[in-house]
Amino acid sequence: MLKGKKIVLGITGSIAAYKSCLVIRELVKHGAEVQVVITPAGKEFITPITLSALTHKPVISEFFSQKDGTWNSHVDLGLWADAMLIAPCTAATLGKFASGVADNMLITTYLSMKAPVFLAPAMDLDMYKHPSTQRNLEVLRGFGNYIIEPGNGFLASGLEGKGRMEEPENIVKVLDSYFSGQYNGHAVTDLVGKKILITAGPTYEKIDPVRFIGNYSSGKMGFALAEECSRRGAQVILVAGPVSQTCSDSIKRIDVESCNEMYERVLSEFPKCDVAILCAAVSDFRPDHVAEEKIKRKGHNLVLTLEPTQDIAASIGRMKSAHQRLIAFALETNEEQHNAQRKLLQKNADFIVMNSTRNPGTTFQSDDNQITIINKEGKKEYAKKPKSEVARDIINELVSII
Repeated sequence: MLKGKKIVLGITGSIAAYKSCLVIRELVKHGAEVQVVITPAGKEFITPITLSALTHKPVISEFFSQKDGTWNSHVDLGLWADAMLIAPCTAATLGKFASGVADNMLITTYLSMKAPVFLAPAMDLDMYKHPSTQRNLEVLRGFGNYIIEPGNGFLASGLEGKGRMEEPENIVKVLDSYFSGQYNGHAVTDLVGKKILITAGPTYEKIDPVRFIGNYSSGKMGFALAEECSRRGAQVILVAGPVSQTCSDSIKRIDVESCNEMYERVLSEFPKCDVAILCAAVSDFRPDHVAEEKIKRKGHNLVLTLEPTQDIAASIGRMKSAHQRLIAFALETNEEQHNAQRKLLQKNADFIVMNSTRNPGTTFQSDDNQITIINKEGKKEYAKKPKSEVARDIINELVSII
């Protein structure tokens, strides 16, 4: 499952850096494209020319690669990669990752990374056992990073020696397992046999042939949920409004434009599904009349009369049977929790995923989100994180109730 995957390989200043050559060889053998980012200390243990010969790419180490102003963009690397692997990862780098000390190209790339991150620690046993290192590992796990260690249960090698870097072939197996839909060395089967309906993106409500009422939704959150469900074994039907996002071939995608079109497709598909996740930002109103021709500028004002659109969540809530689950989203601008709790009851949802426009850098068009999950028992608050990780949190909550 690594064929065609883009992997950023970070190398730090450890004696185990020589093993990174074997990691590259395994990744390339599996069809992956590898870009090496190495710390200055890492170059003391292995030369960039060796790494470049294996990857067929220039090795990135500094922010500026030439004295003419050419620079390496850590942001572009974060968007380019399907995964980031740091092998070996020293105690010093673990600490910098955990505390956000961005003093070299590798750390800034990590902080900009949108893809999952895998860390293969490499240090002596005393350093590994120190409370500071253990705290940093726990922090990084909490951030959603995957820690690859001998015998840690992720892909246990059966070898003793905590702190030592896992063997290259096992490291690559971890990444291959991840892209095959596996976590912790075990196939994810928690959604196998489940059929999940997901809505994503905005809807456009026509005013005339060239104008519409809509919103800024990019569909990123809904598409991330679809990918997460598919990776965990579900059969996914994605009803998407007008967005530019793409999805895996394993996902059945149905494109719509208006609320009415989304309403009809959702009500048609839901009886055959186990779960509906209504993530789309559906227009609440539409013009009561659509002009057949472009409306010309006449006078000073144009008055539009709007009528309510269909309430998809309420309709699904009324249809829901005992074995079905409904997850709805609530994007709020004020009195967030009160409005979300009211929606939970009104829509007969199993839980509400609440987010707020008052959290900068989240919601519409952003790569990140910050959510609170609200159910009848209470609420769970989550930190701001990439939408791919938010999707994992939401689906973990779903799995706990099905």
